[in-house]
Amino acid sequence: QVQLVESGGGLVQAGGSLRLSCAASGFTFSSYGMRWYRQASGKEREYVAGITSTGGNTNYADSVKGRFTISRDNAKNTVYLQMNSLKLEDTAVYYCNAVRWPNYWGQGTQVTVSS
Repeated sequence: QVQLVESGGGLVQAGGSLRLSCAASGFTFSSYGMRWYRQASGKEREYVAGITSTGGNTNYADSVKGRFTISRDNAKNTVYLQMNSLKLEDTAVYYCNAVRWPNYWGQGTQVTVSS
């Protein structure tokens, strides 16, 4: 069974940094692309970043391009999201997702950016 466990969220001041982690299990992690999404209070979930199975290609939403970096460690079955220069509008619950199983979600990790 696909399981995704996000961690690393917290409260940070604007301009600060956080590194999120997502530990995956229940499938052959190294074979599939992964994505990060986020959902702010009262808004729909939105795509943040994606990475291919080998990590050779990445993609970002325009709103985070140049500030966020997605990466993965296939030996640890973990995908990361390094978030720099955080803005108030980055406040949201962040989720990871496996491209192959789009209906499986973890519990998410809360990121709160304060002024």
